Amino acid sequence: MQKTFNISLFLFFIISTISCKYGENCKTDNLPVFNEDSAFYYIEKQVSFGSRIPNTPAQDSCADFLQNKLLEFDANVIIQNTNVKRFDGEILNISNIIAEFYPEKERRILLFAHWDSRYFADLETDFEKKEKPILGANDGASGVAVLLEIARIISVQEPEVGIDIIFFDGEDQGQPLYMNIYDEKAWCLGVQYWGQNPHKENYDALYGIGLDMVGTPNATFSREDNSRFFNNPLVKKTWQIAVNLGYEEYFIEDLSKPILHDHVFVSQMTGIRSILIIDNNRNKAIPYFDNWHTHNDNLENIDKNTLKVVGQTLITLIYCQK
Repeated sequence: MQKTFNISLFLFFIISTISCKYGENCKTDNLPVFNEDSAFYYIEKQVSFGSRIPNTPAQDSCADFLQNKLLEFDANVIIQNTNVKRFDGEILNISNIIAEFYPEKERRILLFAHWDSRYFADLETDFEKKEKPILGANDGASGVAVLLEIARIISVQEPEVGIDIIFFDGEDQGQPLYMNIYDEKAWCLGVQYWGQNPHKENYDALYGIGLDMVGTPNATFSREDNSRFFNNPLVKKTWQIAVNLGYEEYFIEDLSKPILHDHVFVSQMTGIRSILIIDNNRNKAIPYFDNWHTHNDNLENIDKNTLKVVGQTLITLIYCQK
């Protein structure tokens, strides 16, 4: 543990010089405007296919939509298709959808979200409903939607750095929360495959940012512990940008416990020090938003204002990066 701590201190100074080179005179009034209506449409489109779980027609249809939309935005699109084993032994067909923008640029930022939805509803009180897959409008679709709108924007107005967007599959297929078992590697299956099989040899980026659960009303994005461990300078910069934009009620100063998510595997497996933006107010009865892992995680409980807050914060971060 001490060795890990010492390495993290060394990386802190490296990251401070690499990930935080922003223009001192970056003027936010000249930046692109994130369109929350567009992002909401992308959520609506995803949930219209149904639950995006592996081995289903809904997964195939949504994968086609995501790929075609990224191609429409002039991205270089790479699809990673593979088979992985779920915790119960079932073989899942999953697809990581990767989009490169301005691939000629050496300095790059990695943005990612998971596009699969939960294959059953762990936290439903009605046992019969527990066995049915959820739509995942917030848990899955919201992060993807924000990144799709960012993809549209950067296809029109070129930033100074290259952008890679990855929609990871198989993130939310781990064991039910009510089962008395836990295996970290049962989660985030798509990113684990990508970490072992990157889409480009020796792929690297200045840093990574993961999004999840970024669409509910009155969301609160506290500073998650794994994010602070892997790239605290980036956490501070991102949260400060949000405050400067007037979003301090969303991007709060509270600290939260570590969350196992795609950013952990990206950081550990590739060395791309990544953070996570996620609605994770741990002062609530449940660790995330009120309708987490229930059938109420639907379009009716999505707030365009929250999509705007997260999207505009990332747009500012991207276009102020030098």
